[in-house]
Amino acid sequence: MGRKILLVEDDRTTADFILKGLAEHGHVGDHAANGRDGLFMATDGGYDAIVLDRMLPGMDGLAVLGALRAAGIETPAILLSALGSVDDRVTGLTAGSDDYLVKPFAFAELLARLELLMRRRGSGTHVETILTCATLRMDLLKREVKRGERAIDLQPREFRLLEYLLRHTDQVVTRTMLLEGVWDYHFDPGTNVIDVHISRLRRKVDADGDRPLIHTVRGAGYRLGE
Repeated sequence: MGRKILLVEDDRTTADFILKGLAEHGHVGDHAANGRDGLFMATDGGYDAIVLDRMLPGMDGLAVLGALRAAGIETPAILLSALGSVDDRVTGLTAGSDDYLVKPFAFAELLARLELLMRRRGSGTHVETILTCATLRMDLLKREVKRGERAIDLQPREFRLLEYLLRHTDQVVTRTMLLEGVWDYHFDPGTNVIDVHISRLRRKVDADGDRPLIHTVRGAGYRLGE
């Protein structure tokens, strides 16, 4: 079922990109181009989630968040920003954001984070935020991945790819499934983008003599499992 999402973003190109992606996935996206309009709409629109740029004309994203939380409005919100230091992230989360995404970003990652926040809000029950396979462990909230005690540093697309594989542990996932679920492509771009990312991910996950977990299934796709 589609959700109603408010986007507060002053950059028209970025806004069009996000709104188009939301519509393609069945969601309804409303748009405000400045902080004051965004605050007004957020207090009156009954939204399932808010995507909020940090740097906005008139009233910045942090001020909008502060006003919403002070008014008792707990709509899940993701803060977008080109500021990506640890201090910047902490400031955004402390202001009342539920998540923080650094620009530039892949739409697939934004969508995955939105869906996680909305599931947590709508279910009223525990939502799985830890994914595991053998000694591999992914913490979706902390955005951390470990193989045993070894931390694995992943790029955003690699993280999304591994999350998809973990959600389909011991299942064969096809190239089409990966293109749609990780890259948000509904066509084959005719490149080796999947093979390149699988190769990079395999080097990180199956390193240091660990038993291989990422397997190629000839003529079918890939499988994560022992």
